[in-house]
Amino acid sequence: MKKIFLVIIILISISLIGIILIQLSWLKNMILLKEEQVKEKIDRAVDNVGQELNQYKGSYWNNKITSQSNAPFPDDFTELLRPVTIGKRFTTAELESKIASALRVQQLAGMRFEFILYAGGMRNATGIGTIERVSKNFLDIYEDTSMNHSRIFSLSAPSGSAAENLAVDETLHVVAINWKNFALKELRMPIAMAIFFTVVIIAAFYLTVYTMLRQKKLGEIKNDFINNMTHEFKTPIATISLAVDAMKNEKVLQSREKMSYFSSIIKEENQRMNRQVETILKASQLEKQEVNLNLQPINVNKVIKDVIDTFALQLQEKQGRAEVTLDAENDEINADEVHFSNLINNLVDNAVKYSKENTPILIKISTSSNDKSLFIKVEDNGIGMSKETVKRVFERFYRAHTGNLHNVKGFGLGLSYVKTMVNAHGGEIKVESTLGKGSTFTLQLPLRK
Repeated sequence: MKKIFLVIIILISISLIGIILIQLSWLKNMILLKEEQVKEKIDRAVDNVGQELNQYKGSYWNNKITSQSNAPFPDDFTELLRPVTIGKRFTTAELESKIASALRVQQLAGMRFEFILYAGGMRNATGIGTIERVSKNFLDIYEDTSMNHSRIFSLSAPSGSAAENLAVDETLHVVAINWKNFALKELRMPIAMAIFFTVVIIAAFYLTVYTMLRQKKLGEIKNDFINNMTHEFKTPIATISLAVDAMKNEKVLQSREKMSYFSSIIKEENQRMNRQVETILKASQLEKQEVNLNLQPINVNKVIKDVIDTFALQLQEKQGRAEVTLDAENDEINADEVHFSNLINNLVDNAVKYSKENTPILIKISTSSNDKSLFIKVEDNGIGMSKETVKRVFERFYRAHTGNLHNVKGFGLGLSYVKTMVNAHGGEIKVESTLGKGSTFTLQLPLRK
């Protein structure tokens, strides 16, 4: 069974790792593809702007020059012989508007960019001769090629136009800023969905493994419970069987005292089995939350005294003693007297059961209070518990492993019952224990208002 369980976990782990790697590969390829698409759109937008600007390089007439004078012709007639440059025809703001508009057409609205327009052929912006138009931050960012994408377009007069071969060559250089981040923004939803489903797969894997481990633990607890229950019922059944056989003896039949003695044994063992059955039934009721508490004012100090009195003979037999320090000035709480007495009884009973051999039992019980809460501390000098046992000591049917020894009887329901009852009364319980030195249980319960 352990091998099958291990194989299942390995196979699920391999599948999970494979799915995550495929997801990562898919995301990587999707991002690269989107970046290429964005880059192509940037290039297309710049090319469209450049082709539009080329149409203006074929004319000789400079409207901006003539508009500065009322004369039908400019004072400097030689200006008529010069083809109009893009830098003279458009302002920086107009060029910026054209580039932004072209980017919007390519579905890149909001893309940040800088640009420069300079006289000369297609080349890098460094070392240029004449800058005609330049955006505010171009010279600060154009050298950053890792985060930004550059597109250079050579502006020339259209073929067959009047200004062909006469117009000055110009170059438009546009830099798209953080274009990769822009590509990632467009992929936010697919990336978020991929991450979400990856988390779902990991969560499903965790829950599957957790459930399998829990089922394994429950199987072990079930086996322990069956073993304990078998042992608990086997002893009284064997005792009853022996008593019945003894009562068939002629000598016993003729003695009323012996008949009464063996009858009392049968009755006592029968009651013992009934108590065990009741314990299991109560545990079932607690799990289904079918227990109704009859809350009424009780004095905790009195309940503790009564419980300690019932253990006087057991402590005397084991040469043990109980130190009771009831310092709580206000010890009145709202509680079910039967269940509250049982939970105190269980704590003291555990201290007696799990005592060390050849060591006198010492149980210290104390109470204290403040304005809102009552504190009960039950301390013993028994065998103590390991850290693992402390974590699981309140689980139903859980018992610390002691091999095949059954020197301590029970079903592992006592402390589970204690915690359930403490919580039902609106309180909290904590345990501190050191293996070989003993345990301390601390209860905090709300005082009666």
